[in-house]
Amino acid sequence: MTSRRTKIRVLAGAAALGSVSALVTPASAAGSHSARAQGGAVVSIEQAADLTAEEVAGELRGKVDGKIESSQVRYGVTAYRVTYRTTDSAGAPTTASQLVVLPKNRARHLPTVSWLHGTTVYRKDVASENPQSDDRLAALLFASTGRAVSAPDYVGLGSGEGFHPYGDPGATVAASVDGLRAARTVAHRNGRELKRKVQVSGFSQGGPATMLVGRALQQEGADRYFRLGALAPVSGPYNLSAFEAAAADDKIVKSGLYLAYFVTAWNKMYGLYTSPGDVFRSPYDSKVENLFDGHHPSREIARELPAASKDLFTEDFLNKIRKPDGVLKDKLRPMDNTCDWRPDVPVEIFYGLGDKDVDPSHAKYCANQLTRNGAAPRLTDVGDFDHNGSVWQALPRILTFFDASAKTD
Repeated sequence: MTSRRTKIRVLAGAAALGSVSALVTPASAAGSHSARAQGGAVVSIEQAADLTAEEVAGELRGKVDGKIESSQVRYGVTAYRVTYRTTDSAGAPTTASQLVVLPKNRARHLPTVSWLHGTTVYRKDVASENPQSDDRLAALLFASTGRAVSAPDYVGLGSGEGFHPYGDPGATVAASVDGLRAARTVAHRNGRELKRKVQVSGFSQGGPATMLVGRALQQEGADRYFRLGALAPVSGPYNLSAFEAAAADDKIVKSGLYLAYFVTAWNKMYGLYTSPGDVFRSPYDSKVENLFDGHHPSREIARELPAASKDLFTEDFLNKIRKPDGVLKDKLRPMDNTCDWRPDVPVEIFYGLGDKDVDPSHAKYCANQLTRNGAAPRLTDVGDFDHNGSVWQALPRILTFFDASAKTD
């Protein structure tokens, strides 16, 4: 899939447009001014793929036994692996990576899409690293319709530094908005410009991320150039407290693995426990944290740990997940309210009726919050598809929705 690779070192100040501050946890005041000055600055650019329209369509048709819609493909694409500066969950300066994809057409001013990925435990499974990742293919599809795509790996995945602060709102927004800035620099270096209005979409973990980034662009002044254009989240856990409680009760597929990823990441950020033995049953307490270090593929983790929460966690800790208090309750609250605002742009929320990971009730929860704030979201059931299947059913519809949204600008 990769035809030639070129690596370009870029001066760090080339894209300095200021970093996200409104939603970044101000735990590192000393480093915050530097981070704001450099957020989005490009560190390196490496070509990751150069494909014709026919090759893009072939990649899509080859996914899931040819069930992926490829009729919307119009252009070839060039994809770049980009490392850029951003901030972590403590607000401290760090680097992150992303895939930036540009269409091979003659347009100088390109519509802009931010694609936000779902739960990923292995840092090499993201769009910038894995040519066969669902997120790489989604980014190729968007770009093949004439759009520029920023697909951030988030902090701590891909080639980024540190650990992945799974579900942290500040780090999510920072990596995504700084990723847009870096993508704009990549476009400039190709003699092109990204349009100001950003169409934001994301799957699973990327669902609430879509709503966070949208709010940051519209309400928080996250960037001086980019503005919000449309929102299309897919199969997201918009009520994270309810999602984790369902995982504690083994009401979702592979509950224990979801919950273990969440707990170990949030312990690094917020100090949920003193010792792994306070949370995990023996003998898993001695291995869980190492398994979720970003260097173990999900299949390897699944071999080492039980899928059921009741077999992996102590009952006392599961009760704390079911009825959170203290710091856990405080930190969950923002992630229960990612939809609690009023977008001034079109919103379409997608879900699959057959989703056994994220219950369809989450989509309705998000829609209800938006409606209470005076928004008018569209709620779309893509059919009786499971969690991973729902995104592939949603993507062609998202493209149609984005096309219609752009006509109202």
